[in-house]
Amino acid sequence: MSEDLLVIEAIQEAREAGRKAALATVVRVYGSAYRREGAKMLVDEQENITGMISGGCLEADVAEVAKQVIESGVPALKTYAMDEDVVWGLGLGCPGTVEIYIEPVPDHQPANKKAGNEDASATCF
Repeated sequence: MSEDLLVIEAIQEAREAGRKAALATVVRVYGSAYRREGAKMLVDEQENITGMISGGCLEADVAEVAKQVIESGVPALKTYAMDEDVVWGLGLGCPGTVEIYIEPVPDHQPANKKAGNEDASATCF
């Protein structure tokens, strides 16, 4: 199963369980990075994480931001310049810059999806 499908399933499970969640999406990459635009990671209010947005370097910080987004309901755009300091000074990783958009996941499914309208192209989740 693809990672995107796992994230979609995790969103559905969080909704069914009544848990709030935030979705982190890589929206822009400058230079080299482990993941490209579109990579997603879901964090729910119980700190369950599904998906990856980097090679493991950014997930913990993004999860912390996601918790703030869940609490406030306000999306955030974070920029990470990947250099030696970010990857523990070990020369690991890719020396690019990554922008990640972290948004609250609505606690309900959009009406056009509920009605069985699978062609609703304006809605992803």
